[in-house]
Amino acid sequence: MKNAISEKNIRYLEFINRETDNRHHTHMEDMVQYSLLKAGDMRAADEAAKIFSSNLPGHVSDDPVRNYKYLFVASITLACRTAITGGMESERSYNISDLYILQMDKLETVEEIKELHRDMIEFYTKEMAALAKKQVFSRHIIGCIDYICTHLHEPIRMETLARHTGLSESYLSTLFKKETGRSVSEYVLYKRMEAAQNMLKYSDYSYAEIGAILSFSSQSHFIRVFKKYTGHTPKEYRDKYYE
Repeated sequence: MKNAISEKNIRYLEFINRETDNRHHTHMEDMVQYSLLKAGDMRAADEAAKIFSSNLPGHVSDDPVRNYKYLFVASITLACRTAITGGMESERSYNISDLYILQMDKLETVEEIKELHRDMIEFYTKEMAALAKKQVFSRHIIGCIDYICTHLHEPIRMETLARHTGLSESYLSTLFKKETGRSVSEYVLYKRMEAAQNMLKYSDYSYAEIGAILSFSSQSHFIRVFKKYTGHTPKEYRDKYYE
């Protein structure tokens, strides 16, 4: 396949930008907002708004609304990856990104996109601030947690986690307990119960469906474990907290 752009195209654009005194933000200028975001510093929102609303964010479409939509996607991609390198569960960060992009895609004005962009930066920054208050895990345990969170729909075995992290089963078991305060099996149950509570609050899945999705052997097994863990049956929990 022939390259979509050529050296000639690049050089010509450089020439035009010099002649019109136009430039992009430098890498350092652009990364300040993401450094603040990663640190959970709410100044990230002001810095991001300044960068996003300046006359230098980039020209990627002649249509102003489409131009800002493209810039929004570029920005949230960096915010999403920055949050992951800061310790956020990768699946959570990607899901946040997907939801914001879906919402952005429906917007029709530049101002709406700018407002949503600020909201997005604030959301990620608050997430990172909350994360900073929790214990920092080693990369092996972060990898283990990420695997657990993305495989709650299937049986999770210690040998699989050991293979995934490159550690022995006994060492991983000891390290996991030391860093999280829970055994692997306790943590898996904790994440499944967390997911079950969210599904009961925010979805219309039946109890049987939730149990099956979260890899419980039967509806009755799911109900029994859920009540033991939360003190409520799934029905009681949904009746009380459904949004």
